[in-house]
Amino acid sequence: MTDRLMPGLQYVDHAAFTVPNLNEAVDFFVEVLGAEELYRSQRGPDGDYMSVNFDVPDDASLTLAMLRLPPNLNVELFEWQADGQRTEHPRHCDRGGHHLCFVVDDVDAAVAHLKTIEGVRILGERKEVGADSPLVAGNRWIYLVTPWGLLMELVDRSRVANPPHFVGPADWTSPKEQ
Repeated sequence: MTDRLMPGLQYVDHAAFTVPNLNEAVDFFVEVLGAEELYRSQRGPDGDYMSVNFDVPDDASLTLAMLRLPPNLNVELFEWQADGQRTEHPRHCDRGGHHLCFVVDDVDAAVAHLKTIEGVRILGERKEVGADSPLVAGNRWIYLVTPWGLLMELVDRSRVANPPHFVGPADWTSPKEQ
């Protein structure tokens, strides 16, 4: 342990993304990715509460949905309303760039299916990691963009000979237990 480790840290609770249309994004997560909607909530506009607690304009308001992607990921989707709201997504190379990655059994089968989903854009062709990265050689992956612009990645590790240890349900411990 180091002096820099935050006391009491246990585990990641959720990842959150802002979407332009909450209902459409929830439908995609539920119908295409198998998520379960846990709840919805609303907040604002609420004076300086929004700017103090969310670092957004005072007039901002939000509707959110919390989703569960089995077995272990909660995803919170926000639809914001605010004066001066930016609508462009950061590129992968921009500060604030991000993506959400899913492990799949067969990346080619997943891509074939996603090509049937209106608005999904597959980026390039499926790639395979070569011998220059021996710990993950054989790893097959591809990026895609959802109908509203969220960058996602699909990874198929079934051909990796001796992959690094990836955390799974049997491994779940908090940093303080390690």
